[in-house]
Amino acid sequence: MKVAFATLGCRVNQYESEAMAEKFIRDGYEVVKFQDYSDVYVINTCTVTNMGDKKSRQMIGRARRKNEDAIIAVVGCYSQVAPEEVASIDGVDVVLGSRNKGDIVYWVNRSLDEKDKIVEVKDVLRNNTFEELSIGTYQDRTRAFLKIQDGCNRFCSYCLIPYARGGVCSKDPEKIVSEVRELAANGFKEIILSGIHIASYGMDLEGGITLVDILEKINFIDGIERIRIGSIDPTFFTEGVMDRIKGLQKLCPHFHLSLQSGCNATLKRMNRRYTAEEYRKIVSELRNRIKDVSITTDIIVGFPGETVEEFDRTYEFLKNLTLTKTHVFKYSPRKGTSAARLKDDVSPAEKDRRSELLIELNNLNESSFIKTLVGMETDVLYEQKSSLDGNYYEGYTPNYVKVVVESFSDDIIGKILKTSIVKSENEFAYGEVIEV
Repeated sequence: MKVAFATLGCRVNQYESEAMAEKFIRDGYEVVKFQDYSDVYVINTCTVTNMGDKKSRQMIGRARRKNEDAIIAVVGCYSQVAPEEVASIDGVDVVLGSRNKGDIVYWVNRSLDEKDKIVEVKDVLRNNTFEELSIGTYQDRTRAFLKIQDGCNRFCSYCLIPYARGGVCSKDPEKIVSEVRELAANGFKEIILSGIHIASYGMDLEGGITLVDILEKINFIDGIERIRIGSIDPTFFTEGVMDRIKGLQKLCPHFHLSLQSGCNATLKRMNRRYTAEEYRKIVSELRNRIKDVSITTDIIVGFPGETVEEFDRTYEFLKNLTLTKTHVFKYSPRKGTSAARLKDDVSPAEKDRRSELLIELNNLNESSFIKTLVGMETDVLYEQKSSLDGNYYEGYTPNYVKVVVESFSDDIIGKILKTSIVKSENEFAYGEVIEV
């Protein structure tokens, strides 16, 4: 029996898909590419935007066309918030929510045996238990994602995630340490800690353990040379936290601090729990304390009520702050959120204009940051062959700048090598390996 996966959305979904694939392998399945013929297709969905729902439906259609007799299992956030809608899609056989992916093999096998549609979606708002999913073998042999937290209690006005993922729950700290040790023993150099709202790690556990405690524990595990944190709420970085993390040698100086707007009035309507001034101070403190730190962010343009003046405040805020990279999203209402009840009063054309302005600003900021690396020597973890013509390989610096080097051997993959940065392009740098 063959199984294929399509994964949409965040790094947590990527982790969970790999964990589900491993469960299938243990049950005797062979994992194939999604575009190939398969007996089972699993679509791990995202529902952050309307486009996420649309892409999920498209994947279901592709799977059915590839094999009309296949079992199609749709799991994750879209299934969680709209189980009946997903179940009604032609060709769907199994529907699971966001907190029972670990049982997927059981439900798929049951559907195969009984030739019947199965819908198993629990009420995640009442479920605060961390679902244990672990990975022993990765396809990517250079770095490993490790999900340590799930759920969110923030309820930003535009966001469905609390309804799709439920309340905050955290992985047992000893299990985290054990899993990281196992990954180190298997040759991984870099660990990426991920979660839905990772700054909330530990708030549901006894003993007052926090994300910083986990970082400190991992920092002393032999074999692991780099630790990264996924997207994190800026309010995580208190004075006390910054004092503790600045001494962690393995923690990469790259933080993705979601901003969403540089205007306080817009932030308030979004139910974000900080002001633009507080965000600016956090960025300034991180830059003062951590050498060569790179800070990236997300911005939503065209949020209900965002006037031209409010957008201009965001533009000027980002222009002055000069973050390394800004991901720009145009607001679209999500049914079930409080923002969806507001009038979507920014025209599509105006959303396009604002988006284009911020993307242009981002291109300048990103290019400027990469240029600061030219002439420097830095460590690069090489991950794969580049898509550029020729014998080029690519990897990332500690502060997450992509570096491309010429090499006539793929022996550099999986190694952290001292590299001289010789020139910059728009979104990456060219380097020369100093030592192999």
